[in-house]
Amino acid sequence: MKITVVSENSPAYFAGIDVGDTVLAINGHKINDVLDYKFYVATKKVKITLQDRTVKIKKEVYEDLGIEFETYLMDEKKNCHNKCIFCFIDQLPKDLRDTLYFKDDDARLSFLQGNYITLTNLTDSDVDRIIEMKLSVNVSVHTTNPQLRCKMMNNKFAGEKLEYLYSIARANIPVNCQIVLCKDWNDGAELFNSLRDLTFYKSIESIAVVPVGMTKFRESLQQIEPFDKKDAETVIECCSKFDRVYPADEFFLLAEKEIPKDEYYKDYPQYENGVGMLRYLEEEVKNRDILPFETDFSIATGVAAYDTVSRLSLDIQKRFGVKITVFKIKNNFFGERITVAGLLTAQDIIEQLQGRLQYKNLLLPSVMFNFDGLTLDDKNKSDIEKALNVEVKISEFILE
Repeated sequence: MKITVVSENSPAYFAGIDVGDTVLAINGHKINDVLDYKFYVATKKVKITLQDRTVKIKKEVYEDLGIEFETYLMDEKKNCHNKCIFCFIDQLPKDLRDTLYFKDDDARLSFLQGNYITLTNLTDSDVDRIIEMKLSVNVSVHTTNPQLRCKMMNNKFAGEKLEYLYSIARANIPVNCQIVLCKDWNDGAELFNSLRDLTFYKSIESIAVVPVGMTKFRESLQQIEPFDKKDAETVIECCSKFDRVYPADEFFLLAEKEIPKDEYYKDYPQYENGVGMLRYLEEEVKNRDILPFETDFSIATGVAAYDTVSRLSLDIQKRFGVKITVFKIKNNFFGERITVAGLLTAQDIIEQLQGRLQYKNLLLPSVMFNFDGLTLDDKNKSDIEKALNVEVKISEFILE
């Protein structure tokens, strides 16, 4: 646990801790990773055992020490042990960024960043630590049928690992769950049974039911049929029988049903999963008093959100006296079954908007970009601006 940064005027700085020092223990506890570190420094008195000395620090309970380490996790990432029939990473084309092919399944990142985990690479001691530290996690369940879970995830241990979820839930640790729904696999009666089993636990705060995403790169993978309107209606009806269960926006669009009202989503616990994003967008537009541009502009969004964004743009034009053109971007990169804006690439934006833009301002949805400002095809805002000769702004104004 080598220290790489000591912030000026921080508790660590005043205690004489230096870059290059190595942390061995905190308050007598060995530090294995970032969770140990954050857990044991959450106290007023901290005794840090370094490689050549011991340092004592007094601070506020949740005050940061002001040090950073070589890696964020202070350990290697834990990868996925499954071969799920619906895995999106297995459907990626070649020659994308290396990081896009890493299958993360790390409980620590679930707590720290909200990632979803399958529990299949955890041990009894890992679960004991989750319970001891009261770490809220997000779990990809898919089905509570043990045999079906093994089959869908191609992991013979996937069924028995459901007991970890139930142990965490019985310990009253808050959990959010998701079910990636595959037609003729875990829908119908299987979905009903899974939702019944999960909603039994009050500590499972929300369950997202999302349709499998299928790219055009599935040639050698398990065949899965897409959902149709009738299927979507059935899914919504099944979910409505349970509390804390939220179908993804795609199901409402496919069923041609109105997106539920704001109160339905409460505090939007499954927002990052594409659940309630369109309703959130509607509420944001309703309460918006400024625009990203002072003059006329264009908006690019995915097929799924196009109708909603077009309708909302009419309201904005009336209220603010600006002109807005909304463009529907088809996902040629992954295939037209992928309709959400979060999976649009820069090359599709550029190819489909070349020579069509009336205005010099273009608004793009933030979900297209990662934390480094890169699209899935490794382009950034400047690349799009140069290709289209426009000013680009990235905003959560377009959320889906």
